[in-house]
Amino acid sequence: MTGHADTIGEIISPLLTWYKGQAQTRQLPWREEPTPYHTWLSEIMLQQTRATAVIPYYHRFLAAFPDIAALAAADDEVLMKCWQGLGYYSRARNLKKAAQVIMKEYQGELPSTQKQLMALPGIGRYTANAIASIAFGLPLPAVDGNILRVIARVITCRDDIMAARTRTAFEQLLLPHYPTGKDAGALNQAFMDLGATICLPHGAPHCSRCPLASLCLANETETQQEFPQKATAKARKVEDRTILLLQQGSCIALHKRPNRGLLAGLWEFPNLTGQLDLSNVKDYLRKHQLTAVKIEKLPAAKHIFSHVTWQLTGWKIQLDTAGLTAAEARDQFIWATPEEIAGKYSIPAAFAHYISYIK
Repeated sequence: MTGHADTIGEIISPLLTWYKGQAQTRQLPWREEPTPYHTWLSEIMLQQTRATAVIPYYHRFLAAFPDIAALAAADDEVLMKCWQGLGYYSRARNLKKAAQVIMKEYQGELPSTQKQLMALPGIGRYTANAIASIAFGLPLPAVDGNILRVIARVITCRDDIMAARTRTAFEQLLLPHYPTGKDAGALNQAFMDLGATICLPHGAPHCSRCPLASLCLANETETQQEFPQKATAKARKVEDRTILLLQQGSCIALHKRPNRGLLAGLWEFPNLTGQLDLSNVKDYLRKHQLTAVKIEKLPAAKHIFSHVTWQLTGWKIQLDTAGLTAAEARDQFIWATPEEIAGKYSIPAAFAHYISYIK
């Protein structure tokens, strides 16, 4: 590892002191009652998602599934609806799968060791260490982007933080200095808060307010913006999609995506690969024996996934009721009112751009 790792032991005490002194300034509901279930749920929700965005989903999810037993018995449609808008829906599925394992193998109590936690669906090393430290007081560093950024700046480490070996090296570097008990979880949360509020990933960090400023080599050499270093991200693939709002009276056609792959098992508006023009749309309707009363072009939109960008075109199509007698149309779609879509069916954010046009 590059950098000056010998200073790591010196950062623990000032970081913990800072965190305990400002704990009330960043109030998060899962910290108010850090039970193992609450900690697990919050850590899964916080993956790839900002804390402020998670809070309303966290409250809504706990209202529907107040404990592990309720989660294990969750209706899949209700589960997906509670998760709607958070994205990365496999997280919700894995929560239920893990809850079922916990009910079967651990009598409904979340296991406490890193090994047991990592054996559960959806829990990797970072999440296992976060849960084990916060809920059970084990001295395990939860190495995420915040820790990587803070440590890289403190010791001016130029290793690629996207490489697995760098994460492993940072964990091994921190491990001998981690406390036990409540301070273990507090230290991990201190890194999270420092990275979220002071040692920022974009723009200038607020070094004048940082408890580690006097120990940080990047601050001393005014090279903060050079750290952390990461390999150039691979460009996202771009795909063209055409969204069809097929409307019969007050009902809209929905289609369920396959159980594998992107947005698996979620409901969607019928859509096709490519940017379809009016003639292509009419060809689609003829193929499915559907008769349009009115066809309206909708504004273009874009949705960005972690690995692919969808360039979207939309068409709103009012159908002649007689056209719905076609067997293929009956079998391929379900028909739901806007109220049913809002209350029952989980529509991914990728299609949210067009939901306003069905109201």
